[in-house]
Amino acid sequence: MANSICNVKTVKGSLVVKAVDNLTKLQTVQNAAARVVTGTRKFDHITPVLRQLHWLPVCQRITFKLAMITFKCLHGLAPSYLAEVCTPVSSVVGPGRWQLRSVNSGALVVPRTRTTIG
Repeated sequence: MANSICNVKTVKGSLVVKAVDNLTKLQTVQNAAARVVTGTRKFDHITPVLRQLHWLPVCQRITFKLAMITFKCLHGLAPSYLAEVCTPVSSVVGPGRWQLRSVNSGALVVPRTRTTIG
């Protein structure tokens, strides 16, 4: 994925830096748990251990969970409060609106949110 959560360029002192630091810490915890479960030594490679346990690395798991939630929203398997947020671009196009090239791409509308606090 081009917009992966873990491939974000960070700005020093921003919330993005803290989020990436937290993901790194979470990956460290997952690695430690995998070592405890399998009895792997500290300096052994962790990737084969995660594969043996069928565990995705943290960033890949987040991407997978987002993809699953989106799939469920689009196929009517998610709760209504999530399904109403996932609006295909094709359903927004109507009379008086321009036909976008993204209509046939399966893209979703990104709802506007407030970015200021207070």
